[in-house]
Amino acid sequence: MKYNQVTIKDIARELGISPSTVSRALKDHPDISPQTKKAVNELAEKLNYQPNIVALSLRQSKTNTLGVIIPELVHFFFSTVISGIEDVAYSAGYNVIITQSNESLQREKTDIKALFNSRVDGMLISVSRETSSFEHIESILAKGVPMVFFDRVYENANSSTVIVDDLSGAKEATQHLIDQGCTRIAHLEGPPNLGITKQRLEGYIQALNDNKMPVQKDLIVSCPLGTIEEGKIAAEQLLKMPNRPDAIFATNDPAAMGAMQAIKEAGLKIPQDIAVVGFSNWFFSSLLEPPLTSVDQPGFEMGQEAAKLLIRQIEFKSKDNEDPAPETKVLKTRLIVRDSSLKKGKPKK
Repeated sequence: MKYNQVTIKDIARELGISPSTVSRALKDHPDISPQTKKAVNELAEKLNYQPNIVALSLRQSKTNTLGVIIPELVHFFFSTVISGIEDVAYSAGYNVIITQSNESLQREKTDIKALFNSRVDGMLISVSRETSSFEHIESILAKGVPMVFFDRVYENANSSTVIVDDLSGAKEATQHLIDQGCTRIAHLEGPPNLGITKQRLEGYIQALNDNKMPVQKDLIVSCPLGTIEEGKIAAEQLLKMPNRPDAIFATNDPAAMGAMQAIKEAGLKIPQDIAVVGFSNWFFSSLLEPPLTSVDQPGFEMGQEAAKLLIRQIEFKSKDNEDPAPETKVLKTRLIVRDSSLKKGKPKK
């Protein structure tokens, strides 16, 4: 069925008045009689008239709409980020359009074009794991569109970013395993082109160095997709080693969950034989058996901060036609200790 949007001309035709009279009546103009205003508003409501946002934006150069690109909607962390974005945006009088790249560079390119063509006032972006070139982003930035990057960021001198302290979070997670008496700690490494992967690996290495423990390359296994399946395969590879690890720190919770499956299928116990720690604190982490220790990221706060930065940038620019100085907000993580990493007799901290 074809969709036909009711216009001011349709209302004018129905009432036998001019479109300009309808327009002024809808805006409660003092020159229009109360009777005409009443007739126009009643008919507009009956016909479900909605203003044409695109047409209004062409006249006003502002749509009060923010565009958001995230890698995956099903990702619990990103769903909390969206909640934070909406919390700030709606309070400030902005609507939100959400798209997902589905971890595809091509989808990301399509989404960014669609948001630009929808005349959003600015964009909030977390790049896909395939994104290693940024020409598509640079072309939109060159058109003057305000952008703020969050979590997975494009690092350039002209854009604000909101990130969590992945390095410190990973370091704390690894230190926790060392404190539990673990001496051979493996790391399941994430997508190689993402900054968060590099920061989590660096935190793992720093904790080992601080405790004068060797960094063994054979204990660092790549999980470029960070999925449950990859985590399981990586853990199976580690379990085949003559001197298997006594702990695994995974780049995210799905990889940690896959590792837990492999450990159980091998007839080993968690954490007695192998302790496991994840990253992100997904909603299912506490429901696993045993419950998964994980690094919690403040997703809601990240969304709030990213939206605040973008709205500030939009309103600063609309006032002075200049961009404010870019900012980087770094949010703290928190280690949530559960049974998957607690060796017998070791109390929770």
